[in-house]
Formats: sequence, C-alpha cells, structure tokens
Amino acid sequence: MTQQKTQSKLRIRLKSFDSKLIDKYVVQLIDLLTKSGVQVRGPVPLPTEIKRYTVNRAAFIYNDSREQFEMRIHKRLIDVINPTQRVTEIFSGLDLPAGVEVEIKMS
Repeated sequence: MTQQKTQSKLRIRLKSFDSKLIDKYVVQLIDLLTKSGVQVRGPVPLPTEIKRYTVNRAAFIYNDSREQFEMRIHKRLIDVINPTQRVTEIFSGLDLPAGVEVEIKMS
C-alpha cells in the first residue's frame, strides 16, 4: 500500500477591477513566495465577473433613452503547498495596492 502525506494548502484569492494591477501584484507575490522556498501553483485566472447596470437618462420625458454601465471584476487564484511560518510573515508585512482585495484560506 502507498502512504500519502497530508499536504496543507494555503489558497490565496485576489480580486480587482484593474487586470493590469492584479497581474503586476500576482507576479510580485509569486516572486516573494518562491524566494522563501515554498511550492507555488498558479496564478490561475478565474472567470471575470461582469456586473451590468441600466439607468434611465431622464427622469420624466425621454423614458426610452437609457444608459448602460458595467463593472468587471478580475480574479486570480494562487495555491501555496505546505506553507511555512515565513509565508505568514510575508503576508503580514506586504503593502497591498489600492484596488486589490486578498482572501486567504487555509485547508
């Protein structure tokens, strides 16, 4: 029989409205993690979430005239296999750029 080692995994999920900003931050984050000597999988681009809104242009007359707006939320996923204490120190000391949201889960 083959014995399997249980691997702990740190899942990092990033969200941003700007795709260039999130890609720049992901490259910086992966460089820091690989320098600390942990195994990294990703970044995996997740589907872009698009929120669309339709608004009347005028309040009373010209009700058939409407404006449409949309927001695009870009997402990336990074997995850190068997994270060490150094990885948590990296995240606590990181400067997060405005417009990037980070969600971290341990499994």
